[in-house]
Order: sequence, then C-alpha cells, then structure tokens
Amino acid sequence: MSTTTPRRRKQRPQHALPPPVRLAHGGAPWSEHVVLANGRELLLRQIDRRDAAALRAGFATLTPQEVRMRFMHSMSELGEAESERLANPDPAHEFALVATEPLPPGEALVGAVARASIEGDTADFALLVGRPLTRLGLGAWMLRRVVQWARRRRVQRVCGDVLLENDAMLHLAQSLGFSRAPTAGEPGVQRICLELN
Repeated sequence: MSTTTPRRRKQRPQHALPPPVRLAHGGAPWSEHVVLANGRELLLRQIDRRDAAALRAGFATLTPQEVRMRFMHSMSELGEAESERLANPDPAHEFALVATEPLPPGEALVGAVARASIEGDTADFALLVGRPLTRLGLGAWMLRRVVQWARRRRVQRVCGDVLLENDAMLHLAQSLGFSRAPTAGEPGVQRICLELN
C-alpha cells in the first residue's frame, strides 16, 4: 500500500479576503456586475460623462493622504473642468473604468476609478479605490481590466508612477508581475511597468 501526500493548495494570507466574483455581464462593453467578499455588489463599467458630479463628490470624501497617494501632490478639490475632462476620455487613446453602485450613470456613487492613456507604445495608468472598498481585491480586478484593454490596443507595456511610501499599490503591482524602478529626477517616486509582449 503506497501512501501519497495530498497536494497542498496555495493558501491566501489569513488577512486576505477572496477576490471579487463576477455575477453577470453588465450589458455593455467592459461592463460587469461583481460582488465583493463583504457582500457588496458593484457595477464595473466604462466611465460616462454623467459621472462628473459623482467624481467630485467622491473626491470630497478622500483624506489629504489619499489624495497625495493618488495625485502625488496636495489638492483641496476636484474642479468641475477637471471632473468633466476625466469623465470624457478620448476613446482614440484613453480608457477609464469606474466601480459604482448598480444604478444609472449620474445617479450612482463612484467608489473606484481606473484610467489609462496611451502615449507611444506605453499605456500609463492610474488607479484610485475609495477607503470603503479597499483590501477587497477590487484594485487588482480593475487593474487587470486595464491590462486587458492595453493588450487589445497592442501597446508594449502598462506603466504607472507610485509614491515609494504607497506600499499597498507597490505590493499590488508586484503581485501582478509589474517591475519597479526609481523615476529619474523624482525622488520618492517609483515607475512600475508590466511588459505585454
């Protein structure tokens, strides 16, 4: 009689929650209903021009530290012109996803935003997940969608700039295979990149 050792499953750290679960397609390109580990249901979809006011409202809930981590400098508010610009990406070279309540654009609160913009052979991305939705796998889910979009656009790499003190974003990037290096001329800033070819 032979004995075999059962295979060990890769275990998640005890503090980690399971990733979001896709419930259904959202009915439009890049749209899907997901449920987070805490039971909250969200709609991930492309940003809509009617989301500009929700972007301003969401920005108002951020702490100064959260603003600095995302924008790499202090800002007291997200102005109307800036929110309008963010809510109207140029489809020729920009992409933006939002995680919202499952309500129509203009009515839904926006809890997270992932953006990308193509310059040459690189898609530069930015990601912001509101405090109530952090540590639930949503940032990784959305960043994977940005990478999928970039692959479809046939760019060479996806990159972003991250403050050295932003451990959560640096860890997320590493877990998805991004490399990191100091940004020339910008002390305290890391350039993270994922090669797509």
